[in-house]
Amino acid sequence: MDELEVDGASPVTGGAGFVGDEGRVRPTARRRPRRHTLIAGGVALIVAGATAGFAVPRAGHTARPILVSHASTNVQPGAQITVTGAATVHGTPDTVSFSIGVQTTASTATSALSENNSEMQTLERALEGKGVTASEIQTSSLNISTNTDSSGNITGFSAGDDLDVTMSQVSDAGSALDAAADSVGNDVSLYGISFSISNTSALLATARADAMNNARTEADQLAAGAGLKLGPVVKISDQENAEPTYSFGPIAFGAAASDASVPLEQGTQPISVQVSVVYTLVG
Repeated sequence: MDELEVDGASPVTGGAGFVGDEGRVRPTARRRPRRHTLIAGGVALIVAGATAGFAVPRAGHTARPILVSHASTNVQPGAQITVTGAATVHGTPDTVSFSIGVQTTASTATSALSENNSEMQTLERALEGKGVTASEIQTSSLNISTNTDSSGNITGFSAGDDLDVTMSQVSDAGSALDAAADSVGNDVSLYGISFSISNTSALLATARADAMNNARTEADQLAAGAGLKLGPVVKISDQENAEPTYSFGPIAFGAAASDASVPLEQGTQPISVQVSVVYTLVG
């Protein structure tokens, strides 16, 4: 390869320049497309890496992906869950209620009512003789009606007087019923008997606690299934149900109040509570 040296300058490879004014060699301008291409590619890599969440390696280093997290929770703000919990407890009734009355018939309305009044007083005395107090007896109905034949002709009159009785001594109820029926004979009428618990506060407290525990258990299970946890309670509502126990059927009255008493079984009474609880959800 030929070399050219001008004015003491270093040798220049042939074809690398040209002779200009004053005999000096001027270097020929070179394009470096590869260098520009590499720079543009590097910029694109940096942008792409920043967008994708990966680190861009320096020269001579191997690229390793770096995970970038953009979410810190899986639950929407204000998310809630509503669950229902129920529980039932049983208590022994300490109160018995029944309706008892007298039905009389006579040829006139006045006679029917007069006879009815007399028998009702006898019935009330019989009840009181078995421990029923005046405050536990209340008149529930009093009526006089006409009796007619198939042609619509009046054949007589009927009078009816009914009492609602509530006894706190359940063990005495059977003998009181028997004594009342014996005092008026076949003119007696008896309606449904019901048992109840006079004070349900302790039982309701137990049922509410059990219902809330059941609601919490269900809420925990549902939240865990979604990968979440329960936050504070937002709202609680409850519904109570303490239905009395009723007893229907024929009553076998004794021949005399001192010989027999009506058998009454008080059993147990269910008290149910249902709660609806709203919880917040947290991640």
